[in-house]
Amino acid sequence: MFVTGDPGVGKTTVIGRVVYELKLRGFRVGGVLTRDVRVKGVRTGFQIVSLADGTVGALASTGFKTGPRVGKYVVNLKDLKEVFASALLYSIDHSDVVVCDEVGPMELLSPDVRRALEVLLASDRPVIGSIHKRLRDPIIEKLKSSPEVEVYEVTFENRQQLHQTILEALLPHMGEG
Repeated sequence: MFVTGDPGVGKTTVIGRVVYELKLRGFRVGGVLTRDVRVKGVRTGFQIVSLADGTVGALASTGFKTGPRVGKYVVNLKDLKEVFASALLYSIDHSDVVVCDEVGPMELLSPDVRRALEVLLASDRPVIGSIHKRLRDPIIEKLKSSPEVEVYEVTFENRQQLHQTILEALLPHMGEG
């Protein structure tokens, strides 16, 4: 199950609420969440957080000097490999559900993330994630067109209760926590 929506609408917040509820029910939750990095209220980058072990990596920053650029951010391919891709692959065998926040332009610059996503999507492990709303990429198109994937759009109107809708749809596929 994936969420999509405009930047800043609350995709990661919705996923975080689903993660919290799954953990309360005793499920092992792995994978990654991304978080904004802000300095004096201004977003300067993004962090990657591994849900399995709490490892934090830098996804992108306005302060990095080398690496591919997406808008004003420079992407950290090293942490995408060592934190993001590694956490996804580890979680396939060690979690009840895998979180993948986000499949977007920064993450898809990494060949390691692309490979990890392919392995994850070929597995039978339940996935909850977010996908970039406007990006056209074969992986995102595959997700959106798959009959096995449900995509929910996060809006300002539904973001307070959407996690409950997703949880109710996900739990029948989870077994016992």
